[in-house]
Parts: sequence; structure tokens; C-alpha cells
Amino acid sequence: MYLSLQWLYNNIATLMQTRCHLSVLVHEQAKKYGDRPVLNYRDFGSLTWKQASWNEFSQKVLTVSNAMLNLGIRVQENVGVFSQNTVQYLYTDFGAFGIRAVTVPFYATSSEQQIQYIIGDAQIRFLFVGEQEQYDKAFRVLPLCPTLEKIIVFDHSVRMDKGDPSSIYFDDFLKLGEGLPRQSEVETLWAEANDDDLANILYTSGTTGDSKGVILTYGQYAAAMIANDKCVPVGEKDRVMTFLPITHIFERGWMFLCLTEGAQLIINTYPKEIQETLRETHPTCMSAVPRFWEKVYIGVQEKIEKSNAMQRRLMRHAIAVGRKHNIEYLSRGRRPPLALKMEYETYDRTLFALVRKQLGLEDAHFFPTAGSYVSEKVEEFVHSIGINMIVGYGLTESLATVSCDHLGEPYTVGSVGRPIEGIEIKIGENDEILLKGPTITRGYYKRDALNAASFTADGFFRTGDAGYLRDGELFLKERIKELFKTSNGKYIAPQMIESKLLVDKYVAQIAVIADQRKFVSALIVPSMPELEEYAQDNNIDYAKPEDLCTDKRIIVMIAERIATLQQQLASYEQIKRFTLLPKPFTMEAGELTNTLKIRRTVLNRNYAAEIEEMYKE
Repeated sequence: MYLSLQWLYNNIATLMQTRCHLSVLVHEQAKKYGDRPVLNYRDFGSLTWKQASWNEFSQKVLTVSNAMLNLGIRVQENVGVFSQNTVQYLYTDFGAFGIRAVTVPFYATSSEQQIQYIIGDAQIRFLFVGEQEQYDKAFRVLPLCPTLEKIIVFDHSVRMDKGDPSSIYFDDFLKLGEGLPRQSEVETLWAEANDDDLANILYTSGTTGDSKGVILTYGQYAAAMIANDKCVPVGEKDRVMTFLPITHIFERGWMFLCLTEGAQLIINTYPKEIQETLRETHPTCMSAVPRFWEKVYIGVQEKIEKSNAMQRRLMRHAIAVGRKHNIEYLSRGRRPPLALKMEYETYDRTLFALVRKQLGLEDAHFFPTAGSYVSEKVEEFVHSIGINMIVGYGLTESLATVSCDHLGEPYTVGSVGRPIEGIEIKIGENDEILLKGPTITRGYYKRDALNAASFTADGFFRTGDAGYLRDGELFLKERIKELFKTSNGKYIAPQMIESKLLVDKYVAQIAVIADQRKFVSALIVPSMPELEEYAQDNNIDYAKPEDLCTDKRIIVMIAERIATLQQQLASYEQIKRFTLLPKPFTMEAGELTNTLKIRRTVLNRNYAAEIEEMYKE
């Protein structure tokens, strides 16, 4: 009987992946892998990496489940987790799953107003927090949250308030579960666990400022694990960096998939330390947002610019060879000519290997990337230097992946891949992407009116994203709600324009302005270290760095670079005027969401004077 390679791969993958309810996943994997390492982490404030085996992971999760029962946590009760990525976060998540509780993740950077709202909306009694910053915020809102009874603190070095009699450290919380005094009840709850139970409520802090809790069930997770297993080849030999917040559905879904496959996790607690962490731990895989790769691209381009003429020619030629080999041939399912293959392999072993080593990615396998528009220039570059970027698309409401590139199969630069198994995509009015399938949320927590508006009459979820399907691949056009219309009647997709300019080393942040305006303008936060270096190299005097934002020579230089980057845009899409801002957009000012998306209404309000100045005749 003829068996296709795809059938064979799917069935081999099925044998490798452990498919079971999340409530018992860690324990089933401990039976399979025993003392094999699974978690790589650092204690709070420590520079030393530690490991935990599957058996140790399982034992900690059992202890947490027992402690939660002794604390009085009930079936399907909402439990808050307000922390950065830590090993204790994982123990808490899976411990809660083990007693059929629901975890409600908070971003570690959430404001007091945000956590107060979520605690009240989800009626949270018990809140697990990470470090001093999270504890302080939680304690300050405690009097304003009638349901909140106890704060459990992961970091034992946190200084608790003297007037706080109810908070406890995680180490003391674990003592409630020592010896597994409620294990028979835990096992009863495992037997009762089902796919209709809620696993998480993930609150999304949208760009409009409205926060809504997305319901995610165990059934959604189960369907996502099976579908992604068939197209994402992570395995037990992989060492996977958790870079994005575990609160983010992209990282959460990806991390759970990796655990079902027996992969090791490397827990990066502090995002700003990611470059050092990569070089210390040498992961094979990592999920990331496009901005990470934009910075890699900018860094390599900067090194090329600073090299001598011969080195510049060599590196640019090598990248051109990599592009031809990996994009013009392999991405289209074509076999490269022998001469090209040999030349590429030479560069891959030398120049490209050196670049990957400097990044800490010398053992690179593949890197899922999603969350916003991926610049085609950046995507081509990453593939050209021999790093497998898997571009995808998804939402919290779809439990991450809707579509993605499939490693080893043809793909198109600029697409967001092929739909995963089980997802039905329909293109609706205004080219809106509509979704149906077992990974799609049943709705938002306690938001009946919103739920009614979020689904079509035939049950498809409205994504709010516009796109189209071509040859089986999904392409994004724009976010419908963020589509600007100029006063001349032209439609502008701001994220697309912004993604083109963010590849420039002098541009740290950018917000396009166009809605109901006669032309496109932009607020640009420059990279001040790069700007200062340029000023020094070109004998531009300044009293303080902020002065560079108004220097005419700097503005001319930035304008020339913008003109080059937007050559492919239609005339009405091109930025005609811009303002350089000396201070970055921040979450504290309400200008960014926790996932660093721009809140345009807030920016328009905060910079109203600067915007009006750009439109003066």
C-alpha cells in the first residue's frame, strides 16, 4: 500500500506527542521521561542556571495541587497569576489545572487599574505574584478588591508591608501541600476533568483600552496541540526559550505544545536580558514577535556598514547567495543548482554560522514568529542567513495559531502560512477573516452583548483582520478597525507602513497619523544612542540628546532614509511629514498595551499639539 510522506510524518509525530488532558500532562510526561531535565531556570536575583527534571516538575505540581485544595480553592474557581516568566508560574498553572481550577494570567507590567479591574471582573480570591513590583501593586489595590483574600508571593526576597497579615510566600504556601495530604481528592478531580472546563481566562488589553476576558477551554488546548503537532516539528531534542510572556497566548500555546513533545524549556525571566540568555543557553527554538528579528536585522546591517569595503562586499554577496538559495529556490519548492548549493553551504558554515553564534543560535532549528506584521525585508534576511523563521497568524480568541509556514514545505514571503488542521477560514465583508473550528473561543467572559456581535449568524468568529487566501496560503491586509481613511478618501493601513520603517536603525518607535487627514504623517521616537553616534561622526554639536530631535541636519538625514524605505508605497501612503519625539511611548502613559501595541487614541491626545503642527499650511 502506498503511504504518503505527510501521512508517515503525522503518524510518527502522533507517537512522539503525549496527548492527554492538561490536568495530568506533566505527570504523564514524568512517567515517560523520569529524571530527564525539562526546566532550565534561574532563581530570582541569581545568575546561576538550574535544572529540574520531569519527576521534580511533577512532584512540585502535585504539591501545588494539594496546597490549593488546603487553601480552599474550588473547582472552576478563577485564580490570578501576576508575574513575569518564572518556574513557579509553571508550577502554579499546572497545579491549578490538576484541581480543575481556572488560571487568569496578568501581564507583569499591568497597571494597578488593570489588575483591579480583572480581579473584580473574574472575582479572584487568590492572587499569585512575582516580585516586589507586582506585590506592591497588588497590595495597594487589595482594599479596593472585595473578593481578594490572599496574595502568594513567588520571590522570597520581596519585602511585605508591615500592615499585611494575609500574604504569604510561595515557599510557605507549598508547605500546605507537603506530603500530598489531599492526593486522593486530586486524583478524583483528574478523573472528572473534561474538555468543556475552562482552563484560562486571558484578558486582552486592546488598543482601544477595553479589556475583555477570552475564555479558553481544555478542549481548545487539546485541539490546538493536535493540529500544531502536525505542522510544527518541535521535538524532545529541542531546547526552547520562553521569551515572550507566558501570559501571551502565543507563548502559552507554544510552551504547552513543547511540553507535550518532551522538549526542554529555558525560562527567561527578564526580557531585556534575552541576548545574554540566548548566548548562555543556546536554544534551538524560540517564539518571538517581529520586533526581535527587526533588531537582529538592524544589528547585522550596522556591522556591515562599519566594516571595510572588502568585508561589506563579501557579506552582501553572501546574503544575496543565501537569498537566492533559500528564497528563490527552496521556499518555492525548487532544487538549487549544484554550484549555488555549494557556494551557499560554504557561507553557511562560515559567515552565517558566525552570525548565528553571536546570537547564541548556533544550534538553530526553527523560530515561530507572529504578533504583528513581519517586514518582508526582515523575513528574507532571516531566511537568507540560514535561520528557519516560521511566520504565522493567530489571536487569543483562536488559541494562538490560525495559520503558519510549514517547515520543509514551500512558502511565500509576505504570507502568514497555511491554515492548521481543523480551522475553517472564510473571507467576509470588507475582506474580514472569519474563523470556525475547535480551537476558537466560545466567547468573552460575562460579555453577552460583545459575544453576540463577535460571531456571524452561521457561527464564524469575526477577527477584525482583513486578508485573502491565495494558493492555500493566508495573506493579511490590515486591521479593519485600524484602517485609516484620509480626507481625500484613500484608505491607509498604518501597521504596514510602520513595519517598513521599523527596520531602520534610527527608528525605535513609530506611529502613523492619517485618519481624516489630507496626507500621512508620523510621530517617530528615534534610537537615541544611534542618533548620538551619528551626531558625533558628523560634528553635530548638542547640549543634550533631546536637542538632536529638532536639529535640521538630523531631520534631513531621517527624511532621506524614510524616502528610501517607502519607495514601494503608493504616493498617498507615503509619509509626507514627521516629528521626532525625545521620549518613548510607554505603558505608564497609557500609550502602549501590555503587548506593546500602540493605543492610537491616547497618542492622538497626548501629542495633539505636535500632530496639528504637522498639518499647518
